[in-house]
Amino acid sequence: MFRTLIAMEINPAWLASSWFIDSDNDVVEEYATAAVGDATDQGEMAVRLFHAVRDGLRYDPYGMSRDPDHYRASAIAAMDTGWCVPKSVLLTAVARNRGIPARLGFADVRNHLTSEKLLAHMGTDMFIWHGYSELLVDGRWFKLSAAFNIDLCERFGVKVLEFDGTDDALMHPFDVAGNRHMEYVKQRGSFDDLPFDEMFADFDEFYPNGMGASDEVSSAAEAGDSAFE
Repeated sequence: MFRTLIAMEINPAWLASSWFIDSDNDVVEEYATAAVGDATDQGEMAVRLFHAVRDGLRYDPYGMSRDPDHYRASAIAAMDTGWCVPKSVLLTAVARNRGIPARLGFADVRNHLTSEKLLAHMGTDMFIWHGYSELLVDGRWFKLSAAFNIDLCERFGVKVLEFDGTDDALMHPFDVAGNRHMEYVKQRGSFDDLPFDEMFADFDEFYPNGMGASDEVSSAAEAGDSAFE
């Protein structure tokens, strides 16, 4: 059976620079250029950008700033640590910088492996507004979570998220040992820019202990505490 391929209409917003996703910033340009290297194929560029963001920023959910400036891609590109939302903003920005249509995706997830320390910090094992990137490559949308760097995954026996240009890279439901890990509970949809105000308003309502109360970046992961979402 023959299949007719219909070209997808590209929304200009998926390639545009915005206040948060400032893909035309020189810092973002430098990050993207270094990440893709000599790749010219759109799919290969997407793969290299994913891995650069995944491992370029160590995952840390404790250093959650409430300053909007800290969620601009150009600021995130200069950081050493980050959690799912800023890492997704950066991946979306560098993709747009390379001419790859991209947007942000969000979901509510339950982490069945949440550490006692993080559970006490959050007051729940439910993480609302978990962020990931959506990249349009060769006519197909890919959902890519670059939150957990490979070193952290290997340390705690969690499966590393890989992207080779053929399938999504979303959180695994089980860890290496077969224990239940991440459960996607609710999809919040796709966004052309970061819904900062809506996200933090929901954080304030949902989390009993407060969310993003500190602008200090902790070294919890380095100290050996499991910092998984």
